[in-house]
Amino acid sequence: MSLLSVRGLTKRFGTLTAVDDASFDVEDGEFVSILGPSGSGKSTILRMVAGFETPTEGAMTLDGTDLVGVPPFERDLNMVFQNLALFPHLTVAENIGYGLKQSGVAKAERAARTEAMLEMVHLEGYGDRDPDELSGGEQQRVALARALVNEPALVLFDEPLSSLDRKLRQHMQGELQRIQAETGITFLYVTHDQEVALSVSDRLVVLNDGRVEQVGPVEELYEEPATAFVADFIGDVNAIPATVVERADGGVTLDVGTATTTVPARTNGESAAESSRADRRWRSGDRVSLCVRPHRIRLLDAASGAEPVAATGTVRTRSYQGSDVVYTVETEWGLLTVDVRGREFAVGDEVAVTWDPADAHLFPASETADAEADASVDARSSESSPSEPGPEEA
Repeated sequence: MSLLSVRGLTKRFGTLTAVDDASFDVEDGEFVSILGPSGSGKSTILRMVAGFETPTEGAMTLDGTDLVGVPPFERDLNMVFQNLALFPHLTVAENIGYGLKQSGVAKAERAARTEAMLEMVHLEGYGDRDPDELSGGEQQRVALARALVNEPALVLFDEPLSSLDRKLRQHMQGELQRIQAETGITFLYVTHDQEVALSVSDRLVVLNDGRVEQVGPVEELYEEPATAFVADFIGDVNAIPATVVERADGGVTLDVGTATTTVPARTNGESAAESSRADRRWRSGDRVSLCVRPHRIRLLDAASGAEPVAATGTVRTRSYQGSDVVYTVETEWGLLTVDVRGREFAVGDEVAVTWDPADAHLFPASETADAEADASVDARSSESSPSEPGPEEA
């Protein structure tokens, strides 16, 4: 039995449906992240699990106990908020031990458990300090220690690292993984930051417009996206417009305008046992998008003839990323983004691009357009607003 089970969870605010029939499970000891753009319903789900919002429909259980209608303080969980919510008038130790004191834990035991948590988060000797004397990363660790000290079954995180700079955020990602592994407590983490989610999570729940798009291990969602939205939102992807010519022998032949190519037929997100249904998904004349990750594309000298070429083109931009170089290549198939490691090309070079057909994914063209529109809206909302106000916040 799963530690947390969410079934058909729906939340409406008037005519707005913030969460729409969401279902997923969190196993005991897992680190699961709910990932999605601004306004997708992430924080609303978290608030319903925490007890700060009441579902319009659906069910939630924690360790087999129904959560709907149970007050927040009676749920065996704690929450780390985006703004941390440390008590400024209490010391670090008093902040950490606050929940234990409210629960009637004896002073000696409270002090011992608080000291143990200070050691856990590497803040030994900080107990007598005030929160405003600490750095942002240290305050994050105090908030985490306060959430863990009473050993809840589940800890919820509402984007607690969003205000940190990139280097400190990366450090805290490692700290979260270490502490979760050492304590064995289950973490449910909400974020719109793909880098954080991919770095810390055992599994992801990807949300879009209040609906669950896909649930699964991090590697599976990145390498085998079930929808165009998941492919576009998690990492980068090249989407090449194409038309289905025919399907035969387990493959789908596509017309990309200047040439044809064949990719293995499969239904993204299905198990291997179910993938035989893929040949029935596509029909001749269907408009599709052929999607390939930039790191799956190989860039060659145009005249090399080393392996079958998908397209030829010209390098238009070059962006040095440290461990690799990102190139934009203008081809007869459109502009392609390619991640290259170990090879150097210059702007203006004539090149060839190729990839393993098994690394390509097919999605309906309309679905890909919707995913790109959602990403564009999310980018504009992120630029215009640093936070996600209102009941519909993600």
